[in-house]
Amino acid sequence: MKFIWMILIATAILVTSFAATAAAQPACAPRAVILERFASQYGEVPVSAGLTSAALLIEVLASADGASWTIIATSSDGMSCLIAAGQGWRGVVPEPPGPQA
Repeated sequence: MKFIWMILIATAILVTSFAATAAAQPACAPRAVILERFASQYGEVPVSAGLTSAALLIEVLASADGASWTIIATSSDGMSCLIAAGQGWRGVVPEPPGPQA
């Protein structure tokens, strides 16, 4: 019986979290507006970027000290949407591949 209650509670939590995520609207604005706002409010500027196979520009914005970061996706029409944000950004320098064994 205890097991059934745990499953019911876990299911309720999952359904609630998925419903909240589905109801949330992405925060989008023209790229220039987002870049200006994040630079002025958080000191974040683009530190890396890449293109997806769907022609989206993915950028990481970070403050100079890495205290905060934001990932945005920009479509070909110039609209950018916030994907993720957090704290403690650090750049990683890729190491050259070693000898193959």
